[in-house]
Amino acid sequence: MSSPEREIKELSARLDRWSLAYHRDDSPLASDAEYDRALRRLRELETAHPHLISRTSPTQRVGDKPLDQFTSVRHTLPMLSLDNAFSGDDLEAFEQRNANKLGLSVLRFCCEPKLDGVAMSLLYEDGVLVRAATRGDGTTGEDITHNARTMETVPLRLQGGDYPTMLEVRGEVVIPRAAFHRMNEKQASSGEPAFQNPRNAAAGSLRQLDPRITATRPLVFMAYSVGHVEGGILPGSHSETLSYLSRIGFKTSKLTQVVDGWQAAEAFVDRILEQRDEIEVDIDGVVIKVNDFEQQLALGFVSRAPRWAIARKFPAQEEVTTLLGVDFQVGRTGAITPVARLQPVFVGGVTVSNATLHNADEIARLDVRIGDQVIVRRAGDVIPQIVKALDDRREGDLPKVAFPQECPDCRDALTRDLNEAAIRCENSLACPAQQKGALEHFVSRKAMDIDGVGEKLLHQLFDQGLVSDIADLYDLTVEQLAALDRMGHKSAVKAIEAIEGSKATELPRFLYALGIREVGEATARALASHFVDLGMIMTASRESLEEVNDVGPVVASHIHRFFSRDMNRELVGRLIDAGLVWSLPKEQVALKAILAGQTWVVTGKLEAMSRDEAGATIRRLGGQTAGSVSKKTDVLLAGPGAGSKLSKAESLGVKIIDEDDFMRLLAEAEL
Repeated sequence: MSSPEREIKELSARLDRWSLAYHRDDSPLASDAEYDRALRRLRELETAHPHLISRTSPTQRVGDKPLDQFTSVRHTLPMLSLDNAFSGDDLEAFEQRNANKLGLSVLRFCCEPKLDGVAMSLLYEDGVLVRAATRGDGTTGEDITHNARTMETVPLRLQGGDYPTMLEVRGEVVIPRAAFHRMNEKQASSGEPAFQNPRNAAAGSLRQLDPRITATRPLVFMAYSVGHVEGGILPGSHSETLSYLSRIGFKTSKLTQVVDGWQAAEAFVDRILEQRDEIEVDIDGVVIKVNDFEQQLALGFVSRAPRWAIARKFPAQEEVTTLLGVDFQVGRTGAITPVARLQPVFVGGVTVSNATLHNADEIARLDVRIGDQVIVRRAGDVIPQIVKALDDRREGDLPKVAFPQECPDCRDALTRDLNEAAIRCENSLACPAQQKGALEHFVSRKAMDIDGVGEKLLHQLFDQGLVSDIADLYDLTVEQLAALDRMGHKSAVKAIEAIEGSKATELPRFLYALGIREVGEATARALASHFVDLGMIMTASRESLEEVNDVGPVVASHIHRFFSRDMNRELVGRLIDAGLVWSLPKEQVALKAILAGQTWVVTGKLEAMSRDEAGATIRRLGGQTAGSVSKKTDVLLAGPGAGSKLSKAESLGVKIIDEDDFMRLLAEAEL
């Protein structure tokens, strides 16, 4: 090994060791000046010998050239959200549910502060960082590798040698409060606007197209879990895994603790809440996880969250301010939402000037008046809301808040279902607010993700009569867009390209983009997984829809009503005619051919899976399921206690198989 090569290797190892001690262990081994001298010497050597520069060198954190745009990354394992607990009672119920499922009385939990930052996934191959991605919608994120490489707390190469050949590490990107204050002081001194809070600053820094800007921001990555793993074995518990992540080079929370039972977990929450203002980064609660991985596996997941973890949220921060007035907004589903205009007040880390009053019932319950002093809370540290009117401070006869009798936008009469709190405008075809809301939802990132077609452009298009519904977007031309205010030919071309590019999509995204009431991302994914085919969803009965995980009678009714309306079916047809398609993976296409054209009925008690799961599997194989046996039935899958359906199948000569036959079929299909 040549002398420059040896010195570069030694300097790189020394700088990595010093960086770990400083950022991970909070125990500096060198002064800032000493670190800077070593880094400067390394740069000199690499400049003189560029063929010796490694991608994992400490000098390679300065940032590459700017990108034109981010590319999408599909997570191998979804980055799910967590359910929330707001009290000890919620925690007790959480433990009871999981303990009953596992046949235990008390569970061991790992408790750790819930960092208020931005989730990020890091993928390592043979110990070297190859990709970083945002959480995105949980299934698909954005590739931000160029920005992650600039962060001192993101190892470019893992320490030691006992790591899997492929390891995905997940964590939170945060900005320590002290560093955030220094950032804002620097912004003020240069005449730039201040950042609102550390979380927003972290999110904006991560999504810079120019990584040189990201490199100037004091971002810290703190690991909290692992995702996809290949070619290696990790420890058997969450707490041990956190210790392992620390050993191989990641910064983790030093406040993590393993406890037994929900009461000990709640006591931990109380202790962390007392320390909240002293902790170096913003936190908004405590994450409580079943510690043992085998128990986690046994508990599994619901559609959008693991059953074995919960976020115990801290009480929301509250402030007092004055109610200046109330505006009434029309949502895309016609719901009228009262929005309070407030004297601006700093609460929960942001300046709040508007807050939700939810609905007419809430206004009546609060008995809030214009001019009242009110308590504002950021519920869940996200949505500002008025929780109390301070009537003891009320001076004089202040005017009550009057809920409108007609739509604020189209002046149509408002209606209210007996079982709903919401008051709605049902004039969906001619209410401009609803039409604009539907357009905005359709192009949004989690729906069709049509970049460059934002709210202002959509409003221009609508107001000038160029679009009235979502299908009209696909008839637009470059010339039409270029003629709009502040558009220009180049922007028009990009917008049309984005619209055309959105035609190749995924069924869950398309279902979500349609804006069906109560159908969020998780429900759209569940529908697509259960039925596979859009036509089957559109023709499904309420009963069939209720067989889908997490779809109850109300949601099933909304879906069924949506697709029962001629105008909505026509709209879907126009979108398909415009060229919208969603492809299935090759293996799923092959699977669909196995039972193509067959109608099955499932009855009796199955051991290996529930009847709902069996039905979903049949549909994945291309078959259809029905609730009753008829001449059109091809196969009856019958478990013990099949009853009258079995008798009818026998009388009609329908093919009957038991669960063992069904499992053999699945084995042949390699399911």
